[in-house]
Amino acid sequence: MNIKKCLRALIALLLCGALILPVSAANAAAYETVNTGVRVRDPFVLKHDGVWYMYGTGLASNGYGCVYSTDLENWSEPVKVYAPQGACDGEGDWWAPECHYYKGNFYLFATYRSAATGKRGVGIFRSSSPLGPFEIITDGHITPKKSDSIDGTLYVDEDGQPWMVYVGEWTSAENGIGTMMAAKLSDDLSAFISEPVLLFKASDGDRGNGFVTDGPFLYKTKGGRLIMLWSNFRESGYCVLVASSSNGKIDGKWRQQPGELYRADDNRPDGGHAMLFTADDGTLLMSVHSPNMETEENRTVAKFVPIEDTGDTLVMKEESNIFTLIFYRVYYFILKIVEIISI
Repeated sequence: MNIKKCLRALIALLLCGALILPVSAANAAAYETVNTGVRVRDPFVLKHDGVWYMYGTGLASNGYGCVYSTDLENWSEPVKVYAPQGACDGEGDWWAPECHYYKGNFYLFATYRSAATGKRGVGIFRSSSPLGPFEIITDGHITPKKSDSIDGTLYVDEDGQPWMVYVGEWTSAENGIGTMMAAKLSDDLSAFISEPVLLFKASDGDRGNGFVTDGPFLYKTKGGRLIMLWSNFRESGYCVLVASSSNGKIDGKWRQQPGELYRADDNRPDGGHAMLFTADDGTLLMSVHSPNMETEENRTVAKFVPIEDTGDTLVMKEESNIFTLIFYRVYYFILKIVEIISI
């Protein structure tokens, strides 16, 4: 058995230990997931001037909407922040609006289906208020117009360069495998200034048996590691996965972390399309919609999951234990060795 196979076997052994080690009932109860009761998919949370705004799919019938709160518990009725106009020829699939505050304005990165091309793509919209009204600033879809692209998100690197990371949807891929793509944005966020590059495919990495790429969100851990939350399907259903960049930059080699950050189990339904924000008490929270497929008894709503930043990666607080923390420390140490051997 060669060195790489030995290292992979060790990683698998450590992962099994981390997953089977029991979590105390007290620990789980202390960090319970919050059910907001807000019926929405792809929830994205932004705080501005003491008010929390949550955007997402389904909060407006034709365009984009949001709800707002001062305490993350009591939410307003949906407010429409954008209705189709101008260069946006949207006719449906008003999906996954994210609102980012950037250089004095608010920007929606949001998906819609074009009446002209019939394709889904991402447009960028600007407003001076988180409640809009927003106006499109891109020439229709900023993503390639001849293929389906969804779920654009903003990332600003250490040099101040803005990027869009987005999904190359499986529906347009020749092999039916979704991709995660990235391109540099102009300073005013109105156009790509580089050709899109492939970060990874849905089939890459640990148990890579899926074809869907959904909901990218980038985050730097307190240890300086650049990671990406994204969603796919596993045996347990819709879930949240973690990928990490080898050099801490968008253009690094992206590797898929073993296991899932969020998955269905006996105590919770599946869920995904995650993002992160910090509550007023300092708790790091991950928003997801759950379950992915609703029923009369179990509606799809936004849920907030307490998360621990270990410096190496993220874990759900209710699942955090010493074995899990040691596993990821060893895993990333081994990964570094593998990268050195591969040079």
